[in-house]
This record gives sequence, C-alpha cells and structure tokens, in this order.
Amino acid sequence: MRKNIAFLGIGLMGKPMASRLLQAGYPIKIWNRTLSKAISLQSDGALIANNLESAVSDAGWHADIIITMLDSGPVVEQVIHQLLPFLKPGMTVVDMSSTRQSEAQKLHALLQEQQVEFIDAPVSGGVIGAEAGTLAIMAGGNDVAYAEVLPVLSVLGRPVYVGAAGTGQLAKLCNQLIVGATINVVAEALLLAQAGGADPKAVRDALRGGFAESRILEVHGKRMLERAFLPGGQVKTQSKDMDNILDAALHAGLELPITRQVAEIYQQMLRTHPTADHSAALLALEERNPGKRLGIQQDQLPSA
Repeated sequence: MRKNIAFLGIGLMGKPMASRLLQAGYPIKIWNRTLSKAISLQSDGALIANNLESAVSDAGWHADIIITMLDSGPVVEQVIHQLLPFLKPGMTVVDMSSTRQSEAQKLHALLQEQQVEFIDAPVSGGVIGAEAGTLAIMAGGNDVAYAEVLPVLSVLGRPVYVGAAGTGQLAKLCNQLIVGATINVVAEALLLAQAGGADPKAVRDALRGGFAESRILEVHGKRMLERAFLPGGQVKTQSKDMDNILDAALHAGLELPITRQVAEIYQQMLRTHPTADHSAALLALEERNPGKRLGIQQDQLPSA
C-alpha cells in the first residue's frame, strides 16, 4: 500500500517532483504559499491543502511522509514549527530543500522529541533532472527511516544514503561547491578561447570526452555560448549555497580559498542578476574584462 504524502512547496523543482510522485500513484496532498501553483497539479490527481494543518492531517487524510521543498533553511524551520502541533509519532519529514548542515541537525533534534523521523535529502540535477526523475539525492538521517522512504525517493532519482542527520545537506554543499566553482572555470575557459582567437564552440566540442568533460561543460557551457541565462538554478540560490558552504567549513575548522572567491562573485551578482541562471557567472567575468564578450548573441535574461 502506497504511503500518503504531504508535499510542501511547489516551485521550479517542487512542481515536477510532485508530478512524478502523482504519476507513480502516490496519494499526495499539496500545500504552497501561492495557492495557484498548487492548484495547477489538481488535474494530475493532487489534493490541495488550504493550510499547513490540512496538508498533514484532515478529515479522511493522514500523511505518512511530509516532503518539504522550500526556499531556505529558515523557511523550512518556520514551516516545521507551524506543523509541530499536528505531527504524530511515526510520521517522517523529508526535507529536500537546500539548507545548512547545522539547520538540518537542529530540525532532526526537534522532531526526535516528537517521535517523528527526519531525513535531510537535498537534490542536484535541476529542473531537467526533476522532470526526468534523474535527480541525485543525498540523504542523511536514521538508516531505518531512510529505508522506509527509499521507494518514494527512488521515484524522483538516484538516492544515496550518506550518513547521520545533516550529512545529506553536507553532501549537497560539496556538490554545490563543485558546481559553483566549475561554472566559473568553464566561463573563464570559453572566454579565454574566444579572446585568444579560437572558436569557443569548437573548443568546447574538443574538450568533451577528455578529462575536462563534465555536465557543467555540457549544459552550462552550452548556455554560455547561447547566452541563455533563463533559470534553471538561480544566482540567488547558488549564492545562498556558497554562504552555507562557508558556514559548514567554519564549523569544520577549514579555510576554503577558492570557494570564498566564488562566493564573492555570486554575492556581487545578487545586485544585478539575482534570478538569472547561475551560468550567468559569465556576465560577472565579462565585467572584469571590458571589451571581451563571448559570442554575438543577445543575452536571454529573466525579466526584472
């Protein structure tokens, strides 16, 4: 028998994730601050909650698993605190948002007091991965609770159990460290290719298949060449992740100099392109190199 799921947060990622669970036959009740986004999934069979309480427990409805896919750690914490009076022992909260490791550990301790399990299971793969069900899912928490939610997570992508509560978020931060830094390196490589007289598209093609091959070179390199900066992952999200990485490094007693430089780049971009795709790091690089520009196409950017 499939478990009942309360899905909280229908944004760029949450909507296709919830849609896949509905297609897999899971009973789902959806809540979103902007109700119209939730209603869009009603035709797929979703029940719609007008408030948080009814998403979790209502006449004829009891959620076994509560999935949160929200903007940030503080938002997740606020929602969980609002839900506390309505949570029942045996429920499992799966937070698939991207937060700080310390925030996940705090929620785990809070929910343990309620005899509610907590799994932090952030994802990587973007909207494309969410739509295709190919997300990389990094899960931390009690291993028995993880085994219980594994069938649900497997509908959304490739889950991997990485350890105790908070380690899912730590793994995601490691992912974002690599993503954020590599996006900037790819931008530098392509701009160097053009500035030095080579065809940057041909250079990208030549690099693919060698040691420099990566999903970043494939996907974000293409976006840079086409100057297509519609999200996708947003600059403001990447900036938040870089700040969370530095926070995790501080708690681990580490200095990460490259990460700090990348964090500064995305922090600067918040003033001009907060909702652009994070591959728009190319624009920050071009600002540092007046007169140098990749390609001749017009920028595709989200409206202000």
